[in-house]
Amino acid sequence: MTKRMIRGLETHIELWNQDASYTLVALHGFTGSTATWHNLAQALPNVRVIAIDLIGHGKTVIPKQIKRFSMEEQLKDLEEIFTQLDIEKFTLLGYSMGGRIALSYAIAYPDRVQKLILESTSPGLRTIGERNERCERDEALAQKIVANGLQSFVDAWQNIPLFDTQHRLPKNVQVAIRAERLSQRAEGLAGSLRGIGTGVQPSNWDRLVQLEIPVLLITGSLDEKFCKIALEMKALINTVRHMTVNNAGHAIHVENPAEFATIVEEYLT
Repeated sequence: MTKRMIRGLETHIELWNQDASYTLVALHGFTGSTATWHNLAQALPNVRVIAIDLIGHGKTVIPKQIKRFSMEEQLKDLEEIFTQLDIEKFTLLGYSMGGRIALSYAIAYPDRVQKLILESTSPGLRTIGERNERCERDEALAQKIVANGLQSFVDAWQNIPLFDTQHRLPKNVQVAIRAERLSQRAEGLAGSLRGIGTGVQPSNWDRLVQLEIPVLLITGSLDEKFCKIALEMKALINTVRHMTVNNAGHAIHVENPAEFATIVEEYLT
């Protein structure tokens, strides 16, 4: 566990299996943190796993200015982290929001990333109309989080349709997911929605053809929305594989951690 000063922002990073030969950088989703990847790191003893608390999340310091939450700023932070840690080449894994960031980073810094693994993610929204509508919804949610507090938000968030399949998980797993969400700070999540939400981020649909590195898309068979997005992405990327994990929803790494770890390890090695 380490804290690094990254472009004026104290950033929380966790590293496991430091002497391993393969390097995997893992980016969590909205309301996540480095804790998202603890189980994966333990399941991959031969892989050096580096996890980062993204802007607005976990133990990374919350910026004062909203523009510091933007995709552009987050990508510059990641590049600075990799420079400081002296990592030249690695496989990049991103889940949901972290997948949008991972994809954007791979497009912006193609020489860094050897392979890209995207779990339940999208390249953003295609049209200005869709993006404007999403920005309005995200702004309303950001205001609600700040006004009503974190616990009220988490109570509602864990019951959205996207996470229906998580209600089947063992009680201890559900408790751990809730604890990770409750470890966040309201102003951090609000800033994340406003600065790097799906509506505000630049769309990457037209840039998928630029990808020349191997890309693995992982979706859960019960997550119909993101299975459809993955199929649309697959048609636009030359070097892509798409794997569907049966009987899993949006968060495959939580709902079927053993299969997820196996998929990641086989793709890495």
